[in-house]
Amino acid sequence: MSKLSEQEKIRRDKLNSLLKMGINPYPPELFPVNFYSKDLPKKYKEGKKVIIAGRLMSRRIQGKASFAELLDSTGKIQLYFNRDEICSNEDKTLYNEVYKKLLDIGDIIGLEGNLFTTKVGEITVLVKTFKILNKSLRPLPLTKVDSDGNKYDEFTDPEQRYRQRYVDLIVNSNVKETFIKRTQITNFIREFLNKKKYLEVETPVLQPIPGGASARPFITHHNALNIPLYLRIANELYLKRLIVGGFEGVYEFSKDFRNEGMDKNHNPEFTILELYVAYKDYFWMMEMTEKLLEDLSMHVNKSHSIKLGENKISFKTPYPRIPIFESIKTHTGIDISEMNENELRITAKKLSVEINETMGEGKIIDAIFGEKCEHNYINPTFIIDYPKSMSPLTKEHRSNNNLTERFELMINGQELANAYSELNNPIDQKERFEEQLKLSKKGDNEAMFIDQDFLKALEYGMPPTSGIGIGIDRLVMILTNNRSIQEVLFFPQMKPENKKIELTENEKQIINNLKIKSQFEINILKKKSGLSNNQWDKCIKNLKKKEIIKVFKQKGELFVKLILKV
Repeated sequence: MSKLSEQEKIRRDKLNSLLKMGINPYPPELFPVNFYSKDLPKKYKEGKKVIIAGRLMSRRIQGKASFAELLDSTGKIQLYFNRDEICSNEDKTLYNEVYKKLLDIGDIIGLEGNLFTTKVGEITVLVKTFKILNKSLRPLPLTKVDSDGNKYDEFTDPEQRYRQRYVDLIVNSNVKETFIKRTQITNFIREFLNKKKYLEVETPVLQPIPGGASARPFITHHNALNIPLYLRIANELYLKRLIVGGFEGVYEFSKDFRNEGMDKNHNPEFTILELYVAYKDYFWMMEMTEKLLEDLSMHVNKSHSIKLGENKISFKTPYPRIPIFESIKTHTGIDISEMNENELRITAKKLSVEINETMGEGKIIDAIFGEKCEHNYINPTFIIDYPKSMSPLTKEHRSNNNLTERFELMINGQELANAYSELNNPIDQKERFEEQLKLSKKGDNEAMFIDQDFLKALEYGMPPTSGIGIGIDRLVMILTNNRSIQEVLFFPQMKPENKKIELTENEKQIINNLKIKSQFEINILKKKSGLSNNQWDKCIKNLKKKEIIKVFKQKGELFVKLILKV
């Protein structure tokens, strides 16, 4: 355990002082809150008695009186503490000792008082009595502002904010607003779909076959069944089974998992809305998606237009519809619509698009589009009519059997949604799965598995169906003007935190020599370090145990090598 800071020691001393006074800083009983800061504008009445609770965020003590600021779940409210109001008898301990000396910024208190307005017009609570509900043992990283308005010590480092989201939510009020808006977004979508009588369902997270998308899955093991299972990469195939079973419209807000890279647009765990509706096609789905997003933007931001970084985005319908081959030709000057795999490889190389030997036609086309076209689509744009090689679950195009009835919705230079007229021909579907199997054997670790049970379901008959997947995290990014997916996830996945390794002065001496030259013959390093035999043996033993150095034999001589930078 890390050593306590001076501030943490002081707070623990105050905790012990409270306990000695018979005050429980972590009381078990409920506190009967009946008023919140958000109620102030509408429910203000001079002298109104209120009971509030929250976190003490600042205070200005002036002898027997003090102004303070309380943060509750809805905002901030000013408090006025007066010694004689709180301590009506001769015993002034509650104010002089508990409030002035034993309370800290960050402590959670509950209080009763009366509303009034100060001379400068600020609504305030005159505190009549207060109670400690939680003694905080760590100081908050509060922003300091000088007389010129310059801010210092802001809690703005992204890595710290994501690792300590609980602190981020306390000290950066805009962060809480992002997550409140996220819930408003999902609630609106749910209401939009429920009004259409579509059924919200739940499907398995642990799946025997990771189907419904081209992605690398996380693998786990079920001990009782002694079988491998996969965290789902998509819920598509299960939702289609429900359409086979007779539901006309089903949807799910799904947590999906993909064992791939992390960046500002990707997190290994993410939320997606998937919707499937019988007797519809991808043209209908485009119109439905336009209506959903136009109404959602108005509901959340009170406008069809939003600002996202330097870009202004309009959700006003209709959205352009551009075939993928037309898009590639527009942005590269090359028509690839009739090219085979070898010609596509040559074209990708000519365009400086990175590909590898495991990639088939579909992935090469996707790479070209992603590198050369995708970033150009800032306003909502449907990219339509993808080739079969890119779309193994999609119905063949009604007027061109080399294409499929698929669209991807691009906004702000990235994919937001993916939708099809769903493939419901079981024979065609089996052939497409077999093509994916060939790619897998070729080395494509994202190729789809063959799901025999899904094929069996299709053989019972699935009506014409359209389906869509909408990335909720990316949608929230767009509607809240955030450029990183980590900003819209409460607890994004993070790299392991590098823990500081404590070294003795003698150990540091050895490491400093190894930093000059990463490995030494052991006797030379010992001589350079100037340590006694006992000191040397102890240091080497500890450094090996901490996995900072490695001792190895080479040509009959022992060497020491630095293997961990400290």
